[in-house]
Amino acid sequence: MYQTGGTIKETLQAIQQSKFVLPAIQREFVWKPEQIARLFDSLMQGYPFGTFLFWKVDKANSSKYKFYAFVCDYHERDKPHCPQHPVFHNTDLTAVLDGQQRLTALNIGLCGSMSLRQPYKWKNNPNAYPERHLYLDLLADHGDAEEGGEKYRFDFLSVERAQTCHADECWFKVGDILGLQSGPPLLAWLNKKLPQEKLDKAFATLDQLYQVVHNKNLISYYEEKSQNLEKVLNIFIRMNSGGTVLSHSDLLLSIAVAQWTGDARKEIHSVVDELNSTGEGFNFSKDLVLKAGLMLADIGSVSFNVENFNRENMEALENRWPDVKRSLKLAVQLLASFGFNEKTLRADSALLPIAYYISRRKLDENYISKNSTAPDRLAIRTWLIRSLLKSSGIWGSGLDTLLTVIRDAITTHGKDGFPTDNVQEELAKRGKSLRFGEEEIDELVEMQYGDKRLFALLTLLFPFIDVTNHHFHIDHVFPHSLFTKTKLKNGGVSEVDVEEFKEFAERLPNLQLLEGVANNGKRAALPAKWMADYFPDNSARTNYCDNHLLGSVPQSMAGFRAFYNERQQALRSRLLGLLGAKGVDA
Repeated sequence: MYQTGGTIKETLQAIQQSKFVLPAIQREFVWKPEQIARLFDSLMQGYPFGTFLFWKVDKANSSKYKFYAFVCDYHERDKPHCPQHPVFHNTDLTAVLDGQQRLTALNIGLCGSMSLRQPYKWKNNPNAYPERHLYLDLLADHGDAEEGGEKYRFDFLSVERAQTCHADECWFKVGDILGLQSGPPLLAWLNKKLPQEKLDKAFATLDQLYQVVHNKNLISYYEEKSQNLEKVLNIFIRMNSGGTVLSHSDLLLSIAVAQWTGDARKEIHSVVDELNSTGEGFNFSKDLVLKAGLMLADIGSVSFNVENFNRENMEALENRWPDVKRSLKLAVQLLASFGFNEKTLRADSALLPIAYYISRRKLDENYISKNSTAPDRLAIRTWLIRSLLKSSGIWGSGLDTLLTVIRDAITTHGKDGFPTDNVQEELAKRGKSLRFGEEEIDELVEMQYGDKRLFALLTLLFPFIDVTNHHFHIDHVFPHSLFTKTKLKNGGVSEVDVEEFKEFAERLPNLQLLEGVANNGKRAALPAKWMADYFPDNSARTNYCDNHLLGSVPQSMAGFRAFYNERQQALRSRLLGLLGAKGVDA
């Protein structure tokens, strides 16, 4: 039944009082700050807000289901998930089936905050997540908004930024509108902030915000009163499966959550958080963990289709969940021991066969120890690196079929060790060979700085580097800062070679893995000068050059081309031996 509801303020009060809740089948909040700002702009412009779908839960049934609260103060690392409500008893509830993103956006914008990780800062840095609130610039020039464009200036700002206004700005914290009264009180408030000539413009904008939040009945909804969870689930699927806003995996996770006896949402999200906090941090998704569940629980197919998420399979997954969780954690710890993190692991799906192998063999924490089962760990590491280096993308198309046949190969042949040959044979049958032809080797030797495969390639070339316990940088042998036109010419490089030298500077022959402490000490020094200081002993310096295939390191930039060509050939020869190109033994 279609009904007209109340105001935004009344709806938010109902959310704060836990009268509006989220059922377990709902997904997490996924909107970005700019989407929230755009929603508020649309409301200010009078655009339709859309209808909602609510599920009226009877008092007698309120204790039968799991419900979650709306996100208010979103923190990307510490509070990214909807908190679970305690069990309700004999309580009238309204569960939101459609409209969660919009209502959460209103809740954050008017009652909460957002703390997102700043670019280029590590996940474990507490200062990487500054708290920001939604603000409205009362003096922004509205003009005539283009069709579909923004007219009002909303933005998430820190308190410091909001208080350091430019002359043509007046940032108003949107949530403060909840505590203000309309008319003269609004004007009186503005009088304290602005000179007389700016009052009219600011008052018009602020009053419009007040009307939108306090007075306009913008919440319209349909209400479902059935107490049958299966019917409600079917309504939810029909509402969401036809669009693109809710991903298919989100929908299937919702179905899984609804069919577990335990708290599936909490379990899956806690595992994601724990995996991503391992080592220097990863960026695994709940989709990957859900697919890992299908794979490690030996459910027939690992495909994300509704048939796989029937009650029987979800019961099997729940029963196997402790082992799924344990095996995933160990697999990620193993990846971290290989030196991988979110910046260097090119394909997250490569984790899944390793986790399945750990599960199948019932391996424990001792396996992760660096000196434990070294040949088996080496086999996994080599196979993993080969799969990550393939430019064609082993982990792209046909992934579900690939994971299924790898699972079968591990089941059949992985009783005593990781079955590298058998897995590679199955991959080759599907056009995903892990052997490298000479053209592919040539492409690897010219790999550019910034390529996500670069770390894997360098650890393959230089396996003696202990990347487990030390923070290593991908470093330029000849420092990047020396490859300006002026510095190259001053270093004796002819003008015709300048552009080529600058291009060569970013390729593999001029790159190496260097421990962070050493890299900080190296800075802009020429490699010969740095090595003379870092390795005063001549034999230690020679040994370093031999291990890293540096050859004869020149004293000046003029010798860079000869150095580059010599190291390029040395790297190529080593890769031909390591990757088993045609005509060369693996």
